Amino acid sequence: MAGWRKAALFAAALLTAAPALAADPAQVPLVWLSLSVKKSVPSTVLSPPPSEDGLQGARVALGENATTGTFTGQSWTLEEHSAADDAGVLAAFRDALAAGRRLFVVDAPPPLLLQLADLPEAKDALLLDATSADDALRGADCRRNVLHMLPSRAMLADALMQFLTIKGWRNLLLVTGPHPQDQLLGEAYRRSAKKFRLKLAADKPWSFVAGARRSDTGHFAIDAEVSRFTQGLSYDVLVVADEADEFADSIPFHTTGPRPVAGSAGLMPLAWSPVFEQWGATQLQLRFLKSTGRTMTSRDFGGWMAVRSFGEAATRTHSADPATMIGFIRSPAFELAAFRGARLSFRPWDGQLRQPVLLADTRQLISVSPQPGFLHQVSELDTLGIDQPETTCHMN
Repeated sequence: MAGWRKAALFAAALLTAAPALAADPAQVPLVWLSLSVKKSVPSTVLSPPPSEDGLQGARVALGENATTGTFTGQSWTLEEHSAADDAGVLAAFRDALAAGRRLFVVDAPPPLLLQLADLPEAKDALLLDATSADDALRGADCRRNVLHMLPSRAMLADALMQFLTIKGWRNLLLVTGPHPQDQLLGEAYRRSAKKFRLKLAADKPWSFVAGARRSDTGHFAIDAEVSRFTQGLSYDVLVVADEADEFADSIPFHTTGPRPVAGSAGLMPLAWSPVFEQWGATQLQLRFLKSTGRTMTSRDFGGWMAVRSFGEAATRTHSADPATMIGFIRSPAFELAAFRGARLSFRPWDGQLRQPVLLADTRQLISVSPQPGFLHQVSELDTLGIDQPETTCHMN
C-alpha cells in the first residue's frame, strides 16, 4: 500500500510539473522576405491575382508546425518583411541577421536573391528559395546557403517531355514569348526535347499583341492570327513557353489543325494545382481554402514546403538551434512528406528539392512525372532536371 501511495504522489507531481514545462517551449523564429511586385491585370474575372501569393502557404505551414510543436515543446513565429524595392529587402535582411535570425524563407527574383546570399554576415544562414524556377540559381549562380523548393524550369520541361515521349507524340511546334522569362523557359524546352530525342518540327517566336481581346470581334482576330501562325506546319503537339502569362490561353482551339497544346496552356507541368487530390493532397487543399478563402498556387506550395522543411528539421533533431537544423536539412537523413507519394530530399550538388511534377489542365490531373520506365541509378526523381554529371554548380 505504501508503495502504491508513493507511485500516486510521483504521478501527481509529474502532472503538476507538465504545464510548467510546456509554458516555456523552445522558440523557433523564421523570417519571410519578399519583394513586392505589382500584379498584372487579369485577362478575365476568372483569374484575379491571388492575394499574398506564396506567403499564405508559409502561414498555413506555420500553423501545422505549431500543432506539432505542442507535442515537441517548440513554438514557432514567422516575421514577415516585404519591401517595394531591393534596398528595402536588403535592409530587412540585415536587421534580421543582426537580431540573430538564421532561418529565412525568400520570395525574390534571382538577382536580389544572390545579393542576399552573398552578404558576408549571411554565410551561416539558410535561405529557402520558395518561388523561383530559375535554372541558373541551380547552376553557375548556385550558392551554398540557398536551397530551392519549387521545380526548376528544367524539371518542368523534362516532366512534360517524358509524358510526350510515353505517348509517342514526338514532333513538336515550340512557340516562345518575347519576355526574358519566356526565353528561358523556351530554352529549357529545347534542351529537354533534345534530351529525350523529340523533334522540333518548328521553333517560332510569338509577337502578336491581342489588344482587341475585349472588343466584340476580338476572338476573331485571335483565331485568324493563330491560324496563320500554325498554317502549313506538321506537328503532333504545340508547346508554348509563356511564363509571363500573356498569350498562351489564346492558343488552344485556334490552331489550323486539331492538335493538343501543352506547356503554359492546355497540359501544364506544375508544382501544385487546385485539381490535385492524390496522396492525401485534398487535406492540404481544404486546410488552405479554409484559412485563406482561395485555392493554393504553386508559389503558395513553395512557401508551405519551405516552412515545413524547417518544421521537419526541428522535430527530427529535437532542437531549435539554427546550426543544428541547417545541418540536418543538408544531410542525407532529411526527408519531407509533401503529398507526392514520395519522400522529398535536397540534391547535394545544386540545392534543388527532388520532387515529382504534376501534369494537369484546369480541370483534372492528367499524369505525374517521372513517368514509368525512366530509371536512374540514385533516384527516379533525378530524371527530372539537371543531373549531377551535367551540373555547372560548384558550391564548395
